[in-house]
Amino acid sequence: MKYEIKDIALAPKGHQKIQWVKDNMPVLSRLEEEFKITRPFENVKISLSIHMEAKTAYLCKVLAAGGAILSATGSNVLSTQDDVVAALADSGISVFAVHGESEEDYFKHIEMALEQKSNIIIDDGGDLVAMLHKNRKDLAEEVWGGCEETTTGIVRLKAMEKEGLLKFPMIAVNDADCKHLFDNRYGTGQSVWDSIMRNTNLVVAGKRVVVAGYGWCSRGIAMRAAGLGAKVIVTEINPIKAMEAKMDGFDVMPMKKAAPLGDIFVTATGCVATIDIEDMKLMKDGAILANAGHFNVEIDMETLESTASDKRESRPNIMGYKLDGKWIHVIAEGRLVNIAAADGHPAEIMDLSFAVQALSALYIKENYKELESGKVIEVPREIDEKIARRRLEAWDIEIDKLSEEQESYLNSWNV
Repeated sequence: MKYEIKDIALAPKGHQKIQWVKDNMPVLSRLEEEFKITRPFENVKISLSIHMEAKTAYLCKVLAAGGAILSATGSNVLSTQDDVVAALADSGISVFAVHGESEEDYFKHIEMALEQKSNIIIDDGGDLVAMLHKNRKDLAEEVWGGCEETTTGIVRLKAMEKEGLLKFPMIAVNDADCKHLFDNRYGTGQSVWDSIMRNTNLVVAGKRVVVAGYGWCSRGIAMRAAGLGAKVIVTEINPIKAMEAKMDGFDVMPMKKAAPLGDIFVTATGCVATIDIEDMKLMKDGAILANAGHFNVEIDMETLESTASDKRESRPNIMGYKLDGKWIHVIAEGRLVNIAAADGHPAEIMDLSFAVQALSALYIKENYKELESGKVIEVPREIDEKIARRRLEAWDIEIDKLSEEQESYLNSWNV
């Protein structure tokens, strides 16, 4: 076991956080108990690049309970919680991550997590896969396959697949129903507003909120903003999604028209310069900007930094920039706001997502010889349904079953 962290003495607080999420993640807890008995990952080497906070730490412990040899690192320089990684190190897991580390150290730690020459990788955003394909191809020799957690990472993987560059199969965990329908919508919706409210200490009711994009994450952000009493504007490039936003009750318009109207702006598109400097110059004095996409490219921070006539810390985690005599405020450097400046998604939500990760990793271990190399593959339907049924059991909810007559009816064309 090796580690490179801030301070091992922080471990007790980290253990407390991990225990709290474990108590609220019944599906993953049940998997842990099963894995302790069956040891399905005995001597399997798994490397993870994922947000290093309490829920992901518990995923690491569940995989370790199944016998995995783990090596973990972060997927965002601001999302690492130093007490949590200290607890992982204290539990005997190799971990390399420090909150607020430089970009250079961030990529160094990804490389360190890969040096064990893993069989399975678990990625969040695609930086780990990119490292294996660009800088350290030698470390990819023993990889059976991997799992990708988020939309941004899957976009990158599909681009690699299209170009014929992907060296091993990757499971699109984000696209599983038990992931994107709950994590992206309800998890992002709640955690983004938790972060914005705790960092600004301002009311949401009555404000105009501009949500960039209307994918599953943006749907959750817009829905929760409306629930808090905001008047929501959605910007989109996709005509179908724009119609959905309109019929869900939101105003729809281009960013250039929304910019002068908004009080709070939240991006969740996965694309560069979703809010550019010309948009920012149109904004009212005191406008607040936050990004809920994986990478800090959706708000054009580089141009903002070079264009602003003045800069000041408005509050902890909030930087103010003066443009044409007006101040705009950016939360968490334009990085993933719900985890760079808060605690991320609720534990009950990540219970579903990380159960998908754990069972997808097991699927790779059991089937890697038959999986087609270089392909992005779907999570098997039986994994989604198994997790959903276990979550319903934890809620003590029963559902109906089809009778033989009903099954026959639904499977027949001649009715």
